[in-house]
Amino acid sequence: MFKLAPLFGNGAVLARGKEIRVFGTADEGVRLTAELTAADGTLLAKAACTSAEGRFLLRFPPQRAQTGCTLTVTDGTMLIVSGNVAIGEVYFAGGQSNMELELQNADEGKVLIETHLDADLRYFNVPKKSLWNGDAMQAEGWSHWESIRPGYGKDMSAVAYFFACKLREKLNVPVGIIDCYWGGTSITCWMDEEALARTAEGQRYMSEYAAQCGDKTIEAWQAEEDKFQAEMAEWNGKVDALKKERPEVTWPDINRICGECPWHPPVGPGSPYRPAGLVETMTKRVVPATLTGMLFYQGEEDAWRTEHYEVLLSGYIARMRELFCDDALPFLNVQLPVFINATDKEDNHQWGVLRRAQELVTSQTANTGLACIIDCGEWDNIHPTDKRTPGERLCEQALTVLYGQKGAASPKATGKYTIGGVLTVTLDAPVAITRSGDECAEIAGADRVWHKADIVAEGDKLHLTSEAVPEPVYARYAHYNWCKVRLFGENGLPLAPFVLDN
Repeated sequence: MFKLAPLFGNGAVLARGKEIRVFGTADEGVRLTAELTAADGTLLAKAACTSAEGRFLLRFPPQRAQTGCTLTVTDGTMLIVSGNVAIGEVYFAGGQSNMELELQNADEGKVLIETHLDADLRYFNVPKKSLWNGDAMQAEGWSHWESIRPGYGKDMSAVAYFFACKLREKLNVPVGIIDCYWGGTSITCWMDEEALARTAEGQRYMSEYAAQCGDKTIEAWQAEEDKFQAEMAEWNGKVDALKKERPEVTWPDINRICGECPWHPPVGPGSPYRPAGLVETMTKRVVPATLTGMLFYQGEEDAWRTEHYEVLLSGYIARMRELFCDDALPFLNVQLPVFINATDKEDNHQWGVLRRAQELVTSQTANTGLACIIDCGEWDNIHPTDKRTPGERLCEQALTVLYGQKGAASPKATGKYTIGGVLTVTLDAPVAITRSGDECAEIAGADRVWHKADIVAEGDKLHLTSEAVPEPVYARYAHYNWCKVRLFGENGLPLAPFVLDN
């Protein structure tokens, strides 16, 4: 007996131009053979393998982009046939709530869902399960590929949707998205114990969580989880009713009328927020599928928990490349925008620190891209509903990193020098002050005490001054949790945040 993973069912999208890996479960020692045929019945490739340790893995040679293919797998007794299989680009979309935000809840979403039609844009939702039990196995059995058509797509990641739509326009090949995310999760939830054990920072997350859990049983955790979910459901009901009554209500008013969100998920052995949890119950359900690349939007949860996010992010990328059997797997990341809670008494720069970590990892890691959305944040709303902007900016990164095109990118700082009391930052493209907002720049002397700076933009140079810093040495821009940027390039994209402190 054998079972094909749902990822390879009807309507599946397989990655073009790379070895195609197809897998599932089987009794020990089962000999399996498979064929991949084109729309006209032409045999494209054959594969064979013998199952071991309850799993089987079939390997097909690289194929060109096409549609209407058929995948057949047999053990000589049972035959499984998957039709309407496409070969094109396959992206894994991961992260937390801003990647999780569904198309039905995004700007333009409801209108698009009623009218969009694209049979070659498809998505697969990995079931959101924090425990691998009977319920999770049943949910996995129901999981399947959906194509974009009227009435469908509402539960697809909005960021990934807009990314895929633009990529379809640019490449005109099938595009498949594997959605795998969970709101409120740390990056460590998506790293297995092997990856976390490689660094002191990963070990710290695991040990701190273990100390919080103590000897709590799964039953005790479940009781706490049920209570938490009931409180969240009650609060969400109040918020939904208020939004229906007052569609333009703001978050400060929501918090005042409905009360603060009762966000206190209990720790425990079944929590989706435990380190090394969801990688096992979700990510590894689709490992080692062949991917074109990865999309990632995460960091909000870790901004307050670590000053070494670059260690975790580097480890995550390395481990995903190992699990998906691709040492050069392209990784496209969304840099955090600006955000601050209305109740925050001061700006502690934590989001600025995390943005810098994201930029450092991108600059130091091959085949990576970083979509700058520093102009897209909303005050007191951590979930902006404009998801077209991050999705399309991710696509621009893809064009550059994967497809040999020059995608539109934010201007970036390239260096600095000081003459007199003026620190000049050199850029890789001209910028201008095109919107109202804050200066957002700071400079510091040798003492590294930062002060706000006045900005004069002159083409591909920024001249920064401050009466408090007569001999400036260092500069940084948009390093705050919250500010309103106003420097943009000729392509309309914002100047990327930078820290020049060496």
